[in-house]
Amino acid sequence: MEAKPLVYVLSDSVGETAELVIKAGLSQFNNGEYKIQRIPYVDDVETIDDAMQLVQENGAMIGFTLVDPVLRNYVNEQATKLNIKAVDIMGPMLHAMEEVFDTKPRLEPGLVHKLDEDYFKKVEAIEFAVKYDDGRDPRGIARADIILIGVSRTSKTPLSQYLALKRLKVANVPIVPEVDPPEELFDVDPEKCIGLRIRPDKLNDIRKERLKALGLADEATYANIKRIHHELEYFDKVVGRIGCHVIDVSNKAVEETANIILQFIQKK
Repeated sequence: MEAKPLVYVLSDSVGETAELVIKAGLSQFNNGEYKIQRIPYVDDVETIDDAMQLVQENGAMIGFTLVDPVLRNYVNEQATKLNIKAVDIMGPMLHAMEEVFDTKPRLEPGLVHKLDEDYFKKVEAIEFAVKYDDGRDPRGIARADIILIGVSRTSKTPLSQYLALKRLKVANVPIVPEVDPPEELFDVDPEKCIGLRIRPDKLNDIRKERLKALGLADEATYANIKRIHHELEYFDKVVGRIGCHVIDVSNKAVEETANIILQFIQKK
């Protein structure tokens, strides 16, 4: 069995930039089977020496993003001395920019994230969507930019994640007749709430396929059409009480529904 290529990522920050470049390259080899080992926050030669030893022991190579020219040179020198293949991902670009812009670089690690407020907002929104998924914690309702409301299998979770990539904090709440919706749902601005409606026949098909995927019989109550009608009637009562905007997601992809929600927000 062919061994998986192994590349060590050395970075003076988290190593995300180097890993993305290396993944793009590795995808062209060994049917995309590979291993990447990050060594982040490299700020001394001792860490580099330890990394070199690991690379030698595992017959690997190095991709590195170090803005400090002293550390960059040290990696290159040690790699040459030890006959290790090391690729300087950041150095040539910094050198070229310095020549073209006639300006010295700041040589401060991690600036791409420090300066990119958008990056942190996106991460925060994704973490929010995970934490307040499927009504786990009703406290998220008051903090959310958007609250998605719908019965099971109306794409609440993937829609929450997609909108999180747009830097929106999204909580979603499942509607089940046997469970009272959280009171917080009726205290927030109804314009923050989006109901996800779906046709009974479409939901029936989706739930049957879900049961099959789980290896269960599609005659279960979960996919029973009477049960589905009951759930949707209860959903209509809840969103009617809230007075929120409702979108029919019966024949819409997640991206399409997300765009409708984004347009709705922009109009507000």
